[in-house]
Amino acid sequence: MEDQSRKHMHNQFASDNYAGICPEAMQAMQAANVGFVPSYGDDFWTERACQHLREVFETECQVFFVFNGTAANSLALASLCRSYHSVICHDLAHVETDECGAPEFFSNGTKLLHVSGPGGKLDLAEVERAITHRSDIHYPRPKVLSLTQATEVGTVYTPDEIRAASNLARRYDMRVQMDGARLANAIVSLDVAPAELTWRAGVDVLCLGGAKNGMAVGEAVVFFDRELAHEFDYRCKQAGQLASKMRFISAPWIGMLESGAWLKNARHANDCAALLEQRLAAIDGVRIMFPRQANSVFVEMPEPITAALRSAGWHFYSFIGSGGARFMCSWQTTERDVVQLVEAVQTAASLAHRSPGGVT
Repeated sequence: MEDQSRKHMHNQFASDNYAGICPEAMQAMQAANVGFVPSYGDDFWTERACQHLREVFETECQVFFVFNGTAANSLALASLCRSYHSVICHDLAHVETDECGAPEFFSNGTKLLHVSGPGGKLDLAEVERAITHRSDIHYPRPKVLSLTQATEVGTVYTPDEIRAASNLARRYDMRVQMDGARLANAIVSLDVAPAELTWRAGVDVLCLGGAKNGMAVGEAVVFFDRELAHEFDYRCKQAGQLASKMRFISAPWIGMLESGAWLKNARHANDCAALLEQRLAAIDGVRIMFPRQANSVFVEMPEPITAALRSAGWHFYSFIGSGGARFMCSWQTTERDVVQLVEAVQTAASLAHRSPGGVT
């Protein structure tokens, strides 16, 4: 019988999570797989990874490694809040739409207050309204402002935009948490130092993504305000996020950071998305929905084109963002992959135009 796990027609663009482990991360895991090493993070590899992150961000931050982004975001927010507090985030933020209530669960009930804003970014006037429109004891007190970088629709916050959001939060005695699942993509897009998009712009806690950028598993929770990290290790343990063989989560960060692969991978994914955007924009009936600033392209297509693509075996999400279709590029995407997808869209569009009634 044919091995179905090896059978595929083409790469997919549903998520950058579809990609495998990049060589630099794999080699680092293999290097750590030697001899006997202390467990639960009390090892050379974990300390070295933490030190590399401190060098990358140019500050003495406190670093913790967890298995996934849901844990990183949820535990970070829980560490900043009490149960009667609230977190303000964007309508489309991952913590609001895709964490299955984990932020509320791990904080014992902290409420998420979501506000709107164009292009996936928070409208600061709306944020201030959410903070100030009630101050009575019956309302959950706003305590954290959560930013997503890059946003859920592939746009990026500039340092000035982050600084403005952080300054607003500070005026109301709030903390700033950043969901940085795709921070690397934002860094290379803006060509700025990591510190400029984080603590120098007012971010207190960063959840830094690894899995979407070429690692197998593992996100870093980086506390730039180290006092906020008090007893965070206990939160990780209680939530089942303290890995006994921690070196296999932390070592890949060494490989990614020492080699520069974390930025190289992000730049490659962004470049592939830029090419995809350019090619798709030229197809009749396809509309680019948001400016392509990171590694995703959102397009609006008539239903016959969407249906034809799915029938041909292409996988993509259509419920993320404001509808439409989302195509994600990764470190493993090739120009040939992009060309294959574009050709499939062109074929679907041509068939749709020739069908009775055509595309409207």
